[in-house]
Amino acid sequence: MIRILRAWMILVAASAASVFLAMGVPSAIWLGAALIGLALLKARVILSDYLDLYRAPRVRAGIMLGFVIWALVLCALLAAG
Repeated sequence: MIRILRAWMILVAASAASVFLAMGVPSAIWLGAALIGLALLKARVILSDYLDLYRAPRVRAGIMLGFVIWALVLCALLAAG
């Protein structure tokens, strides 16, 4: 139960940070990268704690690798734009 509560608090804090950042300067390139980074943090928390993949670290790492590659593609598109 403590693990789920901690995960929920992290998700709430990361969501609040996302909203706070999104209300900031809309044209800053670092803003998009920060939001993508927060999305990766939330994905890791959900995979680890809600889906219990902390018990299968290789599976979690493989899924996170796919997410990180996708995030890098998004950051490259953000920088190109």
